[in-house]
Amino acid sequence: MEKVNFCLSCGQRLEVRSIGGENRKACPSCEFVHWGDYSIGVGACVFKDGKILLIRRAQNPGKGRWTIPGGYIEQFEHIEKTIEREVEEETGIHAKMQRMIALCDLPREIHNVYIVFSMDYIGGEPQADGVEVDGAGFFSWEEMQEMNVAPLTTWIVNGALHNKSSNGLVIDQKPIVQLDRYGLFHSV
Repeated sequence: MEKVNFCLSCGQRLEVRSIGGENRKACPSCEFVHWGDYSIGVGACVFKDGKILLIRRAQNPGKGRWTIPGGYIEQFEHIEKTIEREVEEETGIHAKMQRMIALCDLPREIHNVYIVFSMDYIGGEPQADGVEVDGAGFFSWEEMQEMNVAPLTTWIVNGALHNKSSNGLVIDQKPIVQLDRYGLFHSV
């Protein structure tokens, strides 16, 4: 059971109740239910001249491993802005989100959902930020085989390079109904 013991709305001590067939911590004084701890991460596949942009992590988890650039979504930031910001912060590369190409689901103490996007290279030369990243560059699939690449990154890049049968999901620029503050994605 989660480590949250007090209501985030009113401060009352939470109790355990069966809600939706699961034991969940809920407030006896208001309607607050703690549904769990989650994080949403994003990753970017940016290609230039047949090579993919990779970063070498300077911090744990994964220190010393090569991965695609990315990070975690901020509370009030759309996914599109998050991934574009993260790529630029970590590498100095300007890229524009194109489509969603992979979704990774890792249930654990903090349930992690990782969304990967194909991005259009706009400009810039790879340069590590010197904080989170100590290496950055464009590499071929063959060069990746000789590098300390994280297994998940290998899986993602392989799919981006070799699974061309799907168009993935794209942002809906003109939804049929107006849904304020939503980022909407659909298949094409």
